[in-house]
Amino acid sequence: MEIFDSHAHYDDGRFDKDRDTVLGGLRAAGINWICNIGSDLPSSRKSTALAEQFSFVWAAVGIHPHNAADAVPQDYDELRALLARPRVVALGEIGLDYHYDFSPRMIQLEVFARQMELARKLSVPVVIHEREASRDCMDVVRQYPEVSGVFHCYSGSVETARELVERGWYLGFTGVITFENAHRPLEVLRSIPHDRILVETDCPYLTPVPHRGERNDSRMLRFTVAKAAETLGMTPDELAALTAENAKRFYRIGD
Repeated sequence: MEIFDSHAHYDDGRFDKDRDTVLGGLRAAGINWICNIGSDLPSSRKSTALAEQFSFVWAAVGIHPHNAADAVPQDYDELRALLARPRVVALGEIGLDYHYDFSPRMIQLEVFARQMELARKLSVPVVIHEREASRDCMDVVRQYPEVSGVFHCYSGSVETARELVERGWYLGFTGVITFENAHRPLEVLRSIPHDRILVETDCPYLTPVPHRGERNDSRMLRFTVAKAAETLGMTPDELAALTAENAKRFYRIGD
């Protein structure tokens, strides 16, 4: 099985004690590709450095809605510069989070729109974080029809999912689909074209059953792959191959 973990956070402090050891062992576990996702400028720099250190890691850089209130004008210049680096393949994660509201909503919207405009100008895909903000998030997406991306850890409705895939977007599925109450994401998974499905860990978060509560890493993605495969009537190897090809297409990564 060859797996593409399309959304990880190995720059997170929970990996400080064993980051190189964990990453160094992933190829032997069948993890052939990873995209490490930034959430502010420091984590975006770390993501870029990891991608330049490990040949199977790529990076996305961006300002997460939690960190929107800390954004300053020069941050966008640095994001533009990072996006010019060959191992940086997307702008993200960006979007809206109305669950925690760590940044005021108007500032979240401003920073989100500004990054969507940057993605439009640079013709790069985006990685979207959306929580309890579907209406406003989709309003922004509709304002930028030239921009495509992925809604990571998709939690929205089937109807919104169908609109997104019609617009050329992808949806990311995490260990959440292994949880007992994961009815909606499994319904969405069954309802969209197979070529729009990505799998991800969001590690160190969202660890799948049977390891829920532990620190997540890409080796545990096999449980998410197995659940998705079961849901779609595929073998895990088929699902892994499908989603790896989807992720390579999305991130514009060649073999």
